[in-house]
Amino acid sequence: MRQIPSATLFGVDPSLDGLHRFETSWLLPPAVLAGLRALIALYIFTTIIVIWIWYGTHDDRVAIGESFSYFTWLTYWGLGFYFLFSAIHTACYARTGCSVLFDRWPRAFRALHGLLYATITTYPFLVTIVFWAILFTPPFYKTTFPGWSNISQHGLNSFYALMEIILPATAPHPWIFIPFLILILLFYLCVAYITAYSQGWYPYSFLNPEHGRKSGEVTGYCFGILAAILVIFCISWALIRLRVWLTKGEVKRSRYDTQLHQKFSNIAKSQVELGGMKAPV
Repeated sequence: MRQIPSATLFGVDPSLDGLHRFETSWLLPPAVLAGLRALIALYIFTTIIVIWIWYGTHDDRVAIGESFSYFTWLTYWGLGFYFLFSAIHTACYARTGCSVLFDRWPRAFRALHGLLYATITTYPFLVTIVFWAILFTPPFYKTTFPGWSNISQHGLNSFYALMEIILPATAPHPWIFIPFLILILLFYLCVAYITAYSQGWYPYSFLNPEHGRKSGEVTGYCFGILAAILVIFCISWALIRLRVWLTKGEVKRSRYDTQLHQKFSNIAKSQVELGGMKAPV
């Protein structure tokens, strides 16, 4: 049985580097895509800072530290850093036509960026579904700040994820990322129970075996979330695959992309040679 190279399994085959999938879009030029990603990163980090300032000025400073125990906050940080670094990668490609940082860093960093991309196109949907289906209690917020902060973290997060599914020229997620997504969820479960053990409170009520919940119900919630992330991964993979099929692999490349220029040069050369062969006939 032929062994599949690890680079192929993780979607970082060196022969595909010239496609610049993470830095390009089928719709937007690289410079515009970089600007859009940078704008989203700015909004995400601004949201975090504003919420922390609100906590600090409303006698709730302890909530700043507690925020790192919530999966919502951790995924929101992940979104922010993804858009920040993807904006940098895309801006470098737009300016030079090369994957400046990826070409200098170890190849494992490409795989890690691919895994980060898989998390930000799956986890935000999980956060949105769990919050609005399980945690949210109607009616909607009567004051502006809680409404804005929850829409930003539990609504716009999925909008950003959907944008990254639709706009870039990325390939479908490698299936090998599924165990890593599950492992990250297990790590978070450890964070939640470490928080409960060390500080005496649960980040999410459905993880608390007390307060009227049986341990079997907690287990059911955990397996439900596991099933949800598998379904979301498959839907995300299918949407990316559909986008690739609909766009027929079209890519808006940088005008400095030498491989693109070489491609056009080879096409022109082949046409000239073909014309030269046909001339005597």
